[in-house]
Order: sequence, then structure tokens, then C-alpha cells
Amino acid sequence: MALRIVRLGSPRAPDEGLRIGTVRRPPRGVPKSEFASGNWYDVWYPNLAPSVETMKLGQAAETPAQWAQFMRRYKAEMAEPEAERSLQLLAALSLHSAFSMGCYCEDEARCHRSVLRELMRQHGAALVEG
Repeated sequence: MALRIVRLGSPRAPDEGLRIGTVRRPPRGVPKSEFASGNWYDVWYPNLAPSVETMKLGQAAETPAQWAQFMRRYKAEMAEPEAERSLQLLAALSLHSAFSMGCYCEDEARCHRSVLRELMRQHGAALVEG
């Protein structure tokens, strides 16, 4: 049992379990009835997505300094009580259940899911690497 950090819309691993979308918006042009069957997500959980303002910072980041600013801002949002409780809950669940969470971005290194991976590790989550 463990947590996978995935790109939403990618093929599911055989033992991936429930897929959680930690995105601000649902996938464009995809009917809600096809979110799960299209490998987007089973449950939408925007509570762990960057705020709109922070998301725009990340999307516009062109330099390492700008990306670092995005990461600081997103980490600050995830340190807020509601997000912190969500991270603690998901980390604890990862020790007993298989599930995944992620975002649409092609490059994880330039996506909030890279920060989510780090935060989940810090919270003691059991993570599937790779």
C-alpha cells in the first residue's frame, strides 16, 4: 500500500487505486462522466491545488528564481491548517491504502506535484517512486 504521484490523464498502474485530482480546474472539454474512465481522476480535491494566483506564478515562471518563488508560495499555502490536515490524513492513509494524486502538467519538475511529493514525504507518507 502506498501513494503514487501521477500525471492525470496518463494510464493507470495496475495497483494504483483511487486517483485524486489535486487541480484547480477539471479537465477542459471532458464530460464529468468520463473523468474516471479517461484516467483523469476519481475524486476531485482542489484543496491541495495552488490558489489561482499561485498557479499563475508557476505557469509564468521562466527562471529558477521565479520557480523558487512559486514553490515558496505554494508551500506556504500547504502550511495553512486545512491543507496541513489534508496532507496529514493522506500521509496516514498511504500507510494502509493504495491511491494516487496528481496534476495535468507534462513535466513534474515544473509542476506543483513535485512539491506535493516532497510534502507527502515530509509527512511520512509511503510513496511509490518512479
